[in-house]
Amino acid sequence: MFKILLCYLLLFVEELITENSTTPEQQYYVKNTKGLLYPRESETREVRSLDGLWSFIKSEINDPDQGLKELWHKQELHKVTTTVIMTVPVPASYNDLFVETTIRDHIGTVWYERKFFVSRNWTLDKRVWLRFGSVHYAAIVWLNGKEIMRHEIGHLPFEVEATSFIKFGSENRVTVMCDNRLLRTTVPQGELVQQPSDNGNRTRQTYTFDFYNYAGIHRSVHLYTTPLIYIEDVKIATDLLTENRGIVDYEILIAGLEDESNDALLPDRDSLSLHLQLRNKSGDIVANDLCKEMPFTGTLHVNDAHPWWPFLMDPDYGYLYTLEIYLHAGGKDLLDVYRLKVGIRSLKWNNSTLKINGRSVYLRGLGKHEDTDLKGKGLDYALLTRDFSLLKWLGANAYRTSHYPYSEESMQMADEHGIMIIDECPSVNTDYFTAELLMNHKSSLEQLIHRDRNHVSVIMWSIANEPRTAKNQSEPYFREIVNYVKQLDNVRPITAAINVEITKDKLAQFLDIISFNRYNAWYHNSGQLDMITNTVIDEAYAWHKLYQKPVIMTEYGADTLEGLHFLPTYIWSEEYQAILFSKHFKAFDFLRLQDWFIGEFVWNFADFKTEQTYRRVGGNKKGVFTRNRQPKAAAYVLRQRYLALAYELDRYPMPQDVFQYVVSWRDITLGHRDEL
Repeated sequence: MFKILLCYLLLFVEELITENSTTPEQQYYVKNTKGLLYPRESETREVRSLDGLWSFIKSEINDPDQGLKELWHKQELHKVTTTVIMTVPVPASYNDLFVETTIRDHIGTVWYERKFFVSRNWTLDKRVWLRFGSVHYAAIVWLNGKEIMRHEIGHLPFEVEATSFIKFGSENRVTVMCDNRLLRTTVPQGELVQQPSDNGNRTRQTYTFDFYNYAGIHRSVHLYTTPLIYIEDVKIATDLLTENRGIVDYEILIAGLEDESNDALLPDRDSLSLHLQLRNKSGDIVANDLCKEMPFTGTLHVNDAHPWWPFLMDPDYGYLYTLEIYLHAGGKDLLDVYRLKVGIRSLKWNNSTLKINGRSVYLRGLGKHEDTDLKGKGLDYALLTRDFSLLKWLGANAYRTSHYPYSEESMQMADEHGIMIIDECPSVNTDYFTAELLMNHKSSLEQLIHRDRNHVSVIMWSIANEPRTAKNQSEPYFREIVNYVKQLDNVRPITAAINVEITKDKLAQFLDIISFNRYNAWYHNSGQLDMITNTVIDEAYAWHKLYQKPVIMTEYGADTLEGLHFLPTYIWSEEYQAILFSKHFKAFDFLRLQDWFIGEFVWNFADFKTEQTYRRVGGNKKGVFTRNRQPKAAAYVLRQRYLALAYELDRYPMPQDVFQYVVSWRDITLGHRDEL
């Protein structure tokens, strides 16, 4: 009898466990992004910026939930707290705006508030959307005291339809709680630790990545309208079938058809049609198509296509068409219009090369950061303009969005300037490989790829920077990550910047292109400039020999204090950085003779801020430009190399100011000089 009861008990427990358990896929499901088209005005859409000065307050560091418990979102901030309300610009990081260390080093939540009016005209057959370009790291948003959305993972946009929450013809109030805390499960990762201080124990944010954890509303905030039935999403893929014949594959999603609250105003879905036009730079229509039934998918055929070329690979680099999308009802009524820039190019790769429009590409690149004095990681159009001007001055044709997605505006500028992008998600120094981290990592990639898939400048996805891939857990983790990315987008290669030794790494086997970071004569063999060239050659050969895939060196460099000079050369001096570059150049030129070595990326474009540490004097100084974008000596050396490579590989004419006149060697050889 006891055995029978025991059997029934075991069966009951097993049934209970089965009913209440979920697979990792069910428990940590990644939701697919919908919509999020960049806000653009058109015949049917209006866009309004909420950028400007916002009210600002921080919670107590030992009570990050203070504002939630005290219901700060219910009323204007000055009415619910006795704490002094400050004013801050949006977009901007808040850390460097004030003189108090309590704000710069704040850990936990801060609150933003902005009031605005919405015209009564916006109530007429419209939907109103509230969109944030980025809030770092996590955000909760209230409109007129009601929660309307939450988002986690900085550097990426999020939005919600706010029509039912807005007071039309009256004043509205938007409140945002921003949380900058990083944990083992966030992307990027960090840890909160308790440490003793002169005032008792306090919380400290720790992280292993080497850039400052800026926080705040980093990118623009927009209100914009769409019609009731609207173009929700656009997916574009282009190719060159022949040298002058291109195609644009499209998939257009329409939303609003299931809105029962406006059912009387909505046309029948069978009456919808889509008209697409592709215009060249002169405004001439070069292709068009008409879709009369859903789903709206098809192909535009472009004769005499003008391909998109990277910077200096063609005199007319960065060529973009304008795709116009018109949504009609009944063949006549215009419902919605959306426009976006499109570049036509082919992108192919194999075990030895990367090709754009049938030509092999050699990447002359840099690692960058979104970082500037005062605004931190805040969107800055003046800085963007200066950065792209300097990239072109250098002769660079590529950069990596190290180590997170950059602003949508910077992606648009890369398209226009012909700068190729290795688009990197915010997974830095990935460690502690849990199911929850895997879900967040996947989510960051899904949001990134959804946002940037239509950008012609994006030639590669980077799934991580310097992950801890010597650990056994990293192998199944990154196998899953790579497989997931290939499901999302299979028309671009996948890479990751690896710094683990080749004999220990477990990630490279899954990648399409191998990228490695190594700081010879800096972190390894500091000061030893004769230990660079052969070491770089040997490591690149080893990666290719093991995996038979293209190889890129994505980071090398040396910290350099502006104005510091030594003869003979000495570490930290401008001379040391320039010679270290030269030693790498020699290795790269040897490797370029092998088809499989396809690029070199200096670390870094410009100096940037880091957390406080004895290794950093005011931040990371590996930039070829200072933080305020002025050149160090190595910038001129890099410029000479990159423009010389452009001349050698793409026959781009050498600018006259690259090599300044010093002496006529011919006249010295002949023993005379011309009268000047």
